[in-house]
Amino acid sequence: MNGLGLICTEGYCLTTLILLGCAGYVYRVNSRRTLDDPEKKDYLPLTLYLVIVWPFVAAVWVILSIIRVVLYGVFLILFTTALVAFRKPFLFVWLDKMATKIGNKLLQLNTLLIRWLFLPLKHQTVK
Repeated sequence: MNGLGLICTEGYCLTTLILLGCAGYVYRVNSRRTLDDPEKKDYLPLTLYLVIVWPFVAAVWVILSIIRVVLYGVFLILFTTALVAFRKPFLFVWLDKMATKIGNKLLQLNTLLIRWLFLPLKHQTVK
């Protein structure tokens, strides 16, 4: 492992051990309280295992947020450059063609479904 990976791994393990120690201590103190104690909480034993995963989930969430911000910034820069470089609104023309094509297909399909479902009822006779 390189230096940064080793530091991150050690930091994760140290953070997990500290959090697990704190959560385990609180769980042990809470389990020794009497049932009529107003400060007694109803903690599940499985919550101790969540402490092991929590720092990893937080780190992944931060990294994904940073990636999302960077990608959004790149998109804004490229889109603005494309609008300035190409004066013709090619994107709007393409979107119009695609929306028209998809809309026509959906309307044809809906018309076909309505004819299959409701028009045969019109031709039936009541005895």
